[in-house]
Amino acid sequence: MKRFLPSPLLSLAVLVLWLLLVGDFSSGSLVLALVLAIVLPLCAGLLQPEHAHLHRLPAIIKLSGRVLRDIIVSNVEVARLILGSESHIRPGFIWVPLEIRDLHGITALASIISLTPGTLSTELTPDRRFLLVHCFDLKDAETTISGIKSRYESLLREIFE
Repeated sequence: MKRFLPSPLLSLAVLVLWLLLVGDFSSGSLVLALVLAIVLPLCAGLLQPEHAHLHRLPAIIKLSGRVLRDIIVSNVEVARLILGSESHIRPGFIWVPLEIRDLHGITALASIISLTPGTLSTELTPDRRFLLVHCFDLKDAETTISGIKSRYESLLREIFE
């Protein structure tokens, strides 16, 4: 069964998302969604050199809540900055030193940063030790770096390492 359906959660997500995207729940759409739900995870597995191993469900739940809260707060802050005076905005780039070594954890961190309004991860060094982040309003580089590390990286290390 594992060989036929290597990632049941991914298959379920593909099935549901496909049906929602097409907005058609006919038998033809359901058959196509089932085929995609089986074939896409199999193809993705061939492309993936490393497999993720998740640990610590409480850390996953805590991180999810934290990210959701930060996205909401950042939306409000970015809207306030955009609607305010342009002279108050201080964009900038920072290099965030990484302690996390798991590629999936680094990818999750870069995604979280990019999902949060006002920040965007732009580059990872080849040795995976630094992540370049653009901040829409960079008040203090050290505070921003320590915030990323304490709010996200520490939990991601618990989850992936």
